[in-house]
Amino acid sequence: MSGPQENGAFAALRGQLQDAATAFAGGPDALEGILLGMVGDVDRAVREPLEIFPVCHHSPASATAMARRLREKQPKVVYLELCEDMAPLLTELRNCRLPVAVQAFAGDVDGFPQDWAPLSVVAPITEASAEYQAIAYALDTPGVELVLVDRSADHVFQWDTGGEQTEEAAAQDSDAPAEAALHGEAVGVELGDLRPRFAELEEHLLRHGKVRHWSEWWHQYVEVPLGDSAADHDTYRQVMFLIGSLFRRLAPGDGARLRVDEDRERYMWTRMREHLASTGTDPADCLYVCGAFHAVSRVEEFGAHGTGTFAISPRTATTWQYGLIPSSHAAIEAQFGLAAGSVSIASTEWAKSLKRTRVRPYRLAGQAGTKKSLAKKAPAAKARGAQAVVPAPESAAADRLSGFLRRPPVLDGLDEAELLGWSVDIVRAARRNGYLASTADAIAVFETSVLLAGMRDRAKPTPYDFQDAAVTCIEKDAVPGRRDVRRLVEIMMGGDRIGQVGYDALPPLARDVHDRLAPLGLKLQQRGVQRALLDMASRPELRACSDVLWMLRRLMPHGAARPIMGERRLGARSIQESWDLALGTHQRALIELGYEGVSIEQVLEQRLRRDAYGPQATTATVLAAVEDAVLYLRSRRLADELGTQALKLLATERSVDGAPEVLRRVRGLLAYYRTSEPVLPAWIKSFVKTGYAHYCTLLPVAFRDEDATVGQVAAMLGFLFSMESLALSLGCDRAQLELAVAQSHPEEPSKTALLWAAQVQLGTLSRAELRDRCDALLDNPLVVPAYPRYLNGFVHALEPVPGLADVVVEAVSNAFGRLPDAVLLPWLPLLITTLRSGAAELAPLLIREAGRIFPGRLAALDEWIPPWRTPPAPPATRRSLPGEPLRQGAALLPAHPATCDAVAELLGCTEGWTQTDIPPASGAGLLSVHPAACDAVAELLGCEGAWAASGPAPSGAELTTRHPATAAVLESLLTRS
Repeated sequence: MSGPQENGAFAALRGQLQDAATAFAGGPDALEGILLGMVGDVDRAVREPLEIFPVCHHSPASATAMARRLREKQPKVVYLELCEDMAPLLTELRNCRLPVAVQAFAGDVDGFPQDWAPLSVVAPITEASAEYQAIAYALDTPGVELVLVDRSADHVFQWDTGGEQTEEAAAQDSDAPAEAALHGEAVGVELGDLRPRFAELEEHLLRHGKVRHWSEWWHQYVEVPLGDSAADHDTYRQVMFLIGSLFRRLAPGDGARLRVDEDRERYMWTRMREHLASTGTDPADCLYVCGAFHAVSRVEEFGAHGTGTFAISPRTATTWQYGLIPSSHAAIEAQFGLAAGSVSIASTEWAKSLKRTRVRPYRLAGQAGTKKSLAKKAPAAKARGAQAVVPAPESAAADRLSGFLRRPPVLDGLDEAELLGWSVDIVRAARRNGYLASTADAIAVFETSVLLAGMRDRAKPTPYDFQDAAVTCIEKDAVPGRRDVRRLVEIMMGGDRIGQVGYDALPPLARDVHDRLAPLGLKLQQRGVQRALLDMASRPELRACSDVLWMLRRLMPHGAARPIMGERRLGARSIQESWDLALGTHQRALIELGYEGVSIEQVLEQRLRRDAYGPQATTATVLAAVEDAVLYLRSRRLADELGTQALKLLATERSVDGAPEVLRRVRGLLAYYRTSEPVLPAWIKSFVKTGYAHYCTLLPVAFRDEDATVGQVAAMLGFLFSMESLALSLGCDRAQLELAVAQSHPEEPSKTALLWAAQVQLGTLSRAELRDRCDALLDNPLVVPAYPRYLNGFVHALEPVPGLADVVVEAVSNAFGRLPDAVLLPWLPLLITTLRSGAAELAPLLIREAGRIFPGRLAALDEWIPPWRTPPAPPATRRSLPGEPLRQGAALLPAHPATCDAVAELLGCTEGWTQTDIPPASGAGLLSVHPAACDAVAELLGCEGAWAASGPAPSGAELTTRHPATAAVLESLLTRS
């Protein structure tokens, strides 16, 4: 240590630390180098002409010092450690209620591994933070420029070569509660990450500081001393420089992380020097706001006159989208590993610090949540500040660090009124949440807080001491409600404040959604669940709202739009609907939809295409996309395009895994198109034709394949039998199915039963033969243990052959009647689970058939005989009397005149019965009996002339001679046939 540093402002401190290191370690060693190096880092940062303002993220002391310094210095340029590509969004902060997070999002990646997608980076901002004070000052002060100098969101992932950040974000989000998951799986970037990277150092500080976690140590030993009104700007800077240097020099040798930190510092100083060179700004008129860890950087590029050169790599071809999403105190704590409630306590300390120091903070004009009184006083205060505040001439900073380190801690007196108010409030909150708390508990919490503070060498109880005391005195055995006492204290200290993005700061898609749902008359930006009632019969304009809600249900997470009454299915639309809406709670999901398109229709179409053309697409998923296109978009063009894609995938599939889903989707689409369209679409005709041949080809293999389940094979047969009529009309050959069934030779009992059912449907096996086979199975003691598996196949056979329901009921009944208990009882759970999971839709058919066969009353069950055990009755025939001919055909009418009279009355015939002694007319004689009918036919044929005189009927040759025209017509017809 030679040169200017020996005679600088910190020479005395350097000498004292050198003497202390020698006395402590017995001579020069590494300790001396660390201590003197820390002082050198502070001296170097203080002497930098471009003023560096070190901060800690979400620190009330940093925010207070920042507001005070901005009013004193009035810098013309503010350099801020934040991703440079997020700058255009900062002006939208005035339309939001803090806390919010600035987000960079990329759904499709180009230049990164595909398994990293989607990429997301968030930078949360709270009011009690130094970065917000700098942003508010720069945006609302004329002539001040705000420059973000940190690496872009693209470089965040470029430098994360191993994907550690994305993996940590995913693991963090999986265990986070709902309030803490507002950032999703985003990678968090923060201004001023200041925490020991040496685990042993942090453990040592926590143990000797008598605290539980780092947030409490920082509050007790940094926030409270620096937040004191006696701590001036120079003292604050030097202390923060010293802490940053300590954590930097005692960091473990993590080469990758250190390299990223140094590259960030080179990046930021390179950007600042480029801006200074391009604008010609004097470094003395600038202020550089960064974390204390980066403020004492030792890279060559450090300083406005740094010597090193750093080449910034270009960004990848990934397209990034930017927006603001709501954040919360719990989300910030979970993102950066802070103690629960620490950000809420920091917000409370920020408000107390403003009252104590009387520092006027900066707030964006029009900021939601800003107090009106402050807004009214702002112009006048600004005018007074502009006249009173005169930037002092810059001079070499004196050594304030020595005095701060030697000064004993200020012992604040006990604020009994504040502590008593806390005690009363926590008891009141505990009562509201089901705790049996009383006034005695309030007194106990008060006294215990004072006791804990004394045990921890504190003159004044901190919020953490009060929290421990409340848990000790109020929370006895169990938590009666949803919130425990620790959570109640956090709420009382400020709660988990949740931010909100204003309407003007939302992306176009989100604003469009709010505009289209405006007829509902609800405040959809508020958090919580709201009930929406839609009566489309009386208000037809609400149908558009219904369409939007159904699409939101399809696109957004569960709970954002949940239907209570009403449904949307093919061919049916509700006239009344009821919805539970929580769009304000899921505002982040709605905003991220805006990154994908400008309307929800566009986003839905893009997602359907992605599902249909993706590498994991199957026939079933594409058919689901076709159904969604019809349901939500009512787009025939898109449905036809996706249907054609489903046809291509079906022809290339070699497994039957998706057969049940394919059958269900195709049946629904066929039923819809048959009732709503005059002609079936061409793609679905081709799909049925191709599917018939495809499944006929795969059927023998599926029967033998052990991986193919009985449900999948049943779905294949269901497709073939239910689509058979349409497939045959399109040119398919039934011989394909017959050959496929004949070539099937299953070995599994359930598939064997399924094959028998298919043979019954094709007519190659009769029902009597099927019953005989079932009886033979029960008679064979070697097959009896496998009989339940045969029944499993019969139950699934109801899908392709529903007409076998009576045979299945008979088989199940015989099993209950004849199987031994050792086989029957273990099989019952299998039967129940089979019906519940694999054949739930078939159970009603089976139950309905059983209800038809079995008696309806219990008393009749003892005398009841199953129909399959009743011998068939002979056909009922009437024995004729001797000499009486059998009556059939027209002879039955005179035998039963009542039926004929009733039919004649319905037809309006009044002629009555003919005489019984006159034989009935037949043949040509009917023409004379009923001339009216003959005249009508003659008129139709154009025959002229009157009836011939009565006499013997002419022969065929005579008729041909008399009527040559008729004979010619008949001859022509016979020749054509």
